[in-house]
Amino acid sequence: MGKGFFKVPIAKNEPVLTYAQGTKERENIINAYKGMFNSNIEIPMFINGEEVKSTNKETLSPPHDHKKIVGYYHKADKDHIEEAISTAIEARKLWANLPWEQRAGIFLKAAELVAGPYRSKINAATMIAQSKTVHQAEIDAACEFTDFLRFNVQFMTEIYSDQPQSTNQSWNRIEYRPLEGFTYAITPFNFTAIAGNLPACMALMGNVVVWKPSDSQIYSAKVIIDIFKEAGVPPGVINVVYGDPEMITETVLSSPDFSGLHFTGSTFVFKDLWKKIGERIHSYKTYPRIVGETGGKDFILAHNSAISKQVSAGIIRGAFEFQGQKCSAASRAYLPKSTWPEIKKNLIKELSSISMGSPENLSNFVTAVIHEKSFDKIVDYIERAKKSSDANIIAGGNYDKSKGYFIEPTVIVTTDPHYETMGKELFGPIITIFIYNDSAFKSTLELIDKTSEYALTGAIFSTDRYAIDMACRGLRNAAGNFYINDKPTGAVVGQQPFGGARASGTNDKAGSAQNLLRWVSPRTIKETFISSENYRYPFLD
Repeated sequence: MGKGFFKVPIAKNEPVLTYAQGTKERENIINAYKGMFNSNIEIPMFINGEEVKSTNKETLSPPHDHKKIVGYYHKADKDHIEEAISTAIEARKLWANLPWEQRAGIFLKAAELVAGPYRSKINAATMIAQSKTVHQAEIDAACEFTDFLRFNVQFMTEIYSDQPQSTNQSWNRIEYRPLEGFTYAITPFNFTAIAGNLPACMALMGNVVVWKPSDSQIYSAKVIIDIFKEAGVPPGVINVVYGDPEMITETVLSSPDFSGLHFTGSTFVFKDLWKKIGERIHSYKTYPRIVGETGGKDFILAHNSAISKQVSAGIIRGAFEFQGQKCSAASRAYLPKSTWPEIKKNLIKELSSISMGSPENLSNFVTAVIHEKSFDKIVDYIERAKKSSDANIIAGGNYDKSKGYFIEPTVIVTTDPHYETMGKELFGPIITIFIYNDSAFKSTLELIDKTSEYALTGAIFSTDRYAIDMACRGLRNAAGNFYINDKPTGAVVGQQPFGGARASGTNDKAGSAQNLLRWVSPRTIKETFISSENYRYPFLD
């Protein structure tokens, strides 16, 4: 076969479609949504390239219409997990040795399948399974997933091209090997793109994967599986299982061939997984790689020089898009006393125009939270705020789960900067605001930094460059993604690599080469051209 230094297509971000009235994409998504919503799908596991069914099935229902059954999925027994592990290890023999350009071709094709023929299907599935509006589905399932696939291929070539210096006497090179064994991907409900990227980026670098999607994302995960299959991912490279997370994880972590965990989810679960891996460290053939992106208690800080309408718009978009169910969602805000009345006026006015309901109605800005457990948790905090002398609800506060898990966008104003909703991650449509004296801007930076255990995203609104600089320095460790005059959500692959530290994760920056480097084990090779024939050095004479 021919050889060469191959150049991949230059990665470009997928344009976000508008879905405006009269557009073709609007017609396509409405038709796709109706067709899928009114069908009844059966979703098997996917092991060694085959659909695998079990005797244990579970129903699938949209959060915005929880009595409607749109399908069923098959839950794994321990035998299925062991089969997924063994078939992955067997598949590694060929996959790890496949030339990189062949792996690149598979995932570049997957990107174009997402952006093209599967676009309406993966968006509609995300709207149904996760109750995302069409815009939130578009920027996630279609665009961000496409971006991950395209940019990861480009990052892979950049990694491979990073080689050491050589001399006339020896040629030095580095081989970026996949990890020895198999890897484990645990993905969340809230982003279809993350669900697809976590297993895909590891497989791209030559690894084999056992993937467990969230039970609340299985409907759209099935579309990802179909895309990978059509793109040509070989049998056994990415194996998908559903069911009891404790049983699945226990089986995976008990294997001596376990070599890496790629996780997005709750901080508590991630820490527990880390502990379990540590307890088994003597049983593994290699030190497992552990990469996790977890929770956030993300902030918006406004300086008194900020433009009030920009602050209120940033709060609404940052806190209430996708019902606040983003690890990057704004859930606490610190606003100056002098401009608070104007910000409050804009905020209440804009919130009054928001409509809530099914994502099938494309005019809705807010839909349902993911499930009843989440609904009950958020409602409990709302009811406690209604009874608290330290809190006042100025917008929202109503809810209804008779048909879907609907909670109004809720704004709490507190007089206590350490009120419970200022520090707890809620993962719902609630933002809590603390009003600070304008003269206390500097001390407010320290307050923000120390209030939460998390350090994922944050934003400063200001037209004063000295204030912006002070915030950048004072909040250096409070956010892994920091925004100036913008909401703290919406990181774009290739533009804002995503991740935070502290209790927010390992900060390995999804959407960058840094993340891909975690899934290879470099081997340095030195080739000497003329070897010594005598052990003696000149100093010995």
